[in-house]
Amino acid sequence: MSSSVSHIISSILSGLTATVTAALGGIAITVVLSLVSGLALRSPSRLVRGISRTYVEIFRGTSEVVQLFWLYFVLPVLIGFQLVPMFAGILVLGLNHGAYGAEIVRGAVNSVPRAQFEGAVALNLSPAQRMRRVILPQAFAEMLPPFTNLFIQLLKSTALLSFIAVPEMARQGELLRPVFSAEIAWIYGTELVLYLLLALMIASGMRTLERFAARRLGRAPAKMTATAGGV
Repeated sequence: MSSSVSHIISSILSGLTATVTAALGGIAITVVLSLVSGLALRSPSRLVRGISRTYVEIFRGTSEVVQLFWLYFVLPVLIGFQLVPMFAGILVLGLNHGAYGAEIVRGAVNSVPRAQFEGAVALNLSPAQRMRRVILPQAFAEMLPPFTNLFIQLLKSTALLSFIAVPEMARQGELLRPVFSAEIAWIYGTELVLYLLLALMIASGMRTLERFAARRLGRAPAKMTATAGGV
């Protein structure tokens, strides 16, 4: 392996930590916002449903790049405070994908048979107890396959953080391109392989969760699960 190829690979690998950090941070925010907003979409309160629906439609219906630019470039002009690039990127990843995740949660909860709700009411469980002990455990198993795709899509979206100078893998590759234009296949080939490996790790972890959720519900694990193909 030539010295230039070794330098390319090591340079792109230097952005791996930032990519993983952004992905994990974005996933954490996505999970929280998905659960809160998804359950809020089913709230008996029209105000709560309206707030949640407004959030979902704004972040689901606008460009993720524009959201990133608005948060990083426009918001400081309005409030006089500049966000750290990594934090701004993680926040946008979480807000954007949380909007999609909210619909996943809502749909999964709605998929639980009505008889389960009625049985929980017959047992005199409070609404919070019904949701926590009866509904969510069953809905959780239904959420996992679409969340696998959502998390992989979020991983791939970390490349957008290169627009605000976060030193993740895609940005490290772009910094190399003017100097190593003759080795461009190595630059983008290395990025492809690394993103694929990370996506496979997410898919593998989620398949483990699927099997765990299926066992808790006494179901046979699904033979076909989400892959690294994205949403």
